[in-house]
Amino acid sequence: MSEQTSPRVPPLPREELTDPAREVCAFWGEPNAWEEGSKTNVINVMAQHPPLGKVYNEWGKHFLMNNSLALRQLELIVLRVAWRVKSAYEWHNHVGYAINCGITLEEIAACQEEPIVFGWAEQDKAVLDSVDELIDLGKISDATWATLSRHYNRQQLMDLTFTIGHYVMTSWALSSFEVGIEHADPIGFDLKHASGKVPGATYKPMETEDWTSTRGY
Repeated sequence: MSEQTSPRVPPLPREELTDPAREVCAFWGEPNAWEEGSKTNVINVMAQHPPLGKVYNEWGKHFLMNNSLALRQLELIVLRVAWRVKSAYEWHNHVGYAINCGITLEEIAACQEEPIVFGWAEQDKAVLDSVDELIDLGKISDATWATLSRHYNRQQLMDLTFTIGHYVMTSWALSSFEVGIEHADPIGFDLKHASGKVPGATYKPMETEDWTSTRGY
């Protein structure tokens, strides 16, 4: 978020919640979200526009929760996207998800390399190259596609391409709307919390019964 004193599109105030807005807020199973709104800023922002918020939730759930890609590759994609488009919000949230699926802090830091030189396995490198090529060229190159095709079936290749686009789009929206990180101790691109703590694992919505507690809610 920039140094503006208020977001361009603020979270919907609790007193302005309508039933359609409550559906947006409660979609991810967050406790008391129907009554109080979500504690996640992006969801409360999407509640400002319930028709868009509802389809965004369904679309986003596929990529976050039902993706045909392995969690490792999914999180590498989001981390590289967050770095490339400088989305502090997505970086903050997905560092914990990445740690939870076994990605090391060294590997997370390597997602920031320009150019990528870390000793990635072939499929990891191809996934990261796909992010760069789509952002820079608007298309995955023939060489990268051939490498990806050795590891992924058609559905996975489709998910990979759309996943990159989804998180670029979401990052653009978060930055343009000036959506702030809801946590008091955000994780920076230096891989430290503002307090200096080393990041740990966090859970995605509905991944565990107590998923909100790992996110500082």
